[in-house]
Amino acid sequence: MSPPPPPADVAERLRHAIEQALPGARVQVASTSPGHFEILVIAAAFAERSRLEQHRAVYAAIAPLMEGANAPVHAVDRLETRTS
Repeated sequence: MSPPPPPADVAERLRHAIEQALPGARVQVASTSPGHFEILVIAAAFAERSRLEQHRAVYAAIAPLMEGANAPVHAVDRLETRTS
């Protein structure tokens, strides 16, 4: 069994997953410690959505990276969503 990828690789996977789910979004991902991340998503698609709906959209996009006992993402310590 190979070791998990370094945090930078996981951060890139998170960013890519969110951008795929929310085309045109600007995404910043920072690792706060192994498996823990802070995410900022700026997307015009959020304009007509409540904060809860915005967060659900982001979590739906990254859910595959948070599933299972050996998931590369253990926690999102901070999630900020904005329209601009």
